[in-house]
Amino acid sequence: MNSRYATMAIFLLLVIFAAYVSGSFEAGVWYFSMTKPAWTPPAWLFGPVWAILYLLMALSMWKVWISGHASRNGALVWWLLQLGFNVTWSWLFFGLERTGWAMLELLFLIGLVILCIRIFLTISRQAALMMVPYLLWLCFAWLLNFSIWRMNGGSLGF
Repeated sequence: MNSRYATMAIFLLLVIFAAYVSGSFEAGVWYFSMTKPAWTPPAWLFGPVWAILYLLMALSMWKVWISGHASRNGALVWWLLQLGFNVTWSWLFFGLERTGWAMLELLFLIGLVILCIRIFLTISRQAALMMVPYLLWLCFAWLLNFSIWRMNGGSLGF
């Protein structure tokens, strides 16, 4: 296999692994019994949206990587960090049922994604643009998380 496509496969495997781990923290009875805003997307929509976003994230990092740019290693570190925080949100929100902590963590994740976009922009405009739908979804997810948190007591809880 061409090393160019081997790296694409690696980035795809990384996001598939992140999706698998995130998906292991399921929205159970606890989530479905919570009060949610009327504009909450239907449950079936989350899977396809995340599939597209994870694919864009992998392709974005791959474009950065194959550029050969001197900053690609640093970009990879930030990309991996945001991917880890992506999984952490699922663990906090669904695994630990801590909507307040998840909301705060999501702000940090949004900051990491903005940083990735800025770094990617210096390497590949196309790669940076591929991260924008993810950023927009995270901002929407933060609003949804915030609304759920407020509508269900607004406590950080420990």
